[in-house]
Amino acid sequence: MAKCSGITKSGTACKGTPIDDSPYCFVHHPDHVEERRRYGSKGGKRGGRGRPVYEVGAIKALLSDLTDRVLEGELGTSQAAVANQLINTHLRAIEQERRNKETEELESRIEALEMKTNSRGAGRWQR
Repeated sequence: MAKCSGITKSGTACKGTPIDDSPYCFVHHPDHVEERRRYGSKGGKRGGRGRPVYEVGAIKALLSDLTDRVLEGELGTSQAAVANQLINTHLRAIEQERRNKETEELESRIEALEMKTNSRGAGRWQR
């Protein structure tokens, strides 16, 4: 499999899988600079969707890289199995974080509706 032509921050060759019929992976592709910047600057501020989307994309790239390295004999299957377990744990943590955020948002919305309902109804029932 082809490898990304990019160079990592540590100065080593990137082992990512190229995308869009180019020599670069998502992290090094010049056409995705703005998208990466947008994901990085939003963090978790997009209703809980910004960072997880970026993280899942990065995890997919990592899994692709792990698969390539195992198939090419660069990485042992036992090391890849442990890496895969850690990645699955990370994915479960991302999902739990998403659920927690969603629950918090729903609780806030329900509380706001209850307050609105109570403030409207309070005057009607009093004598």
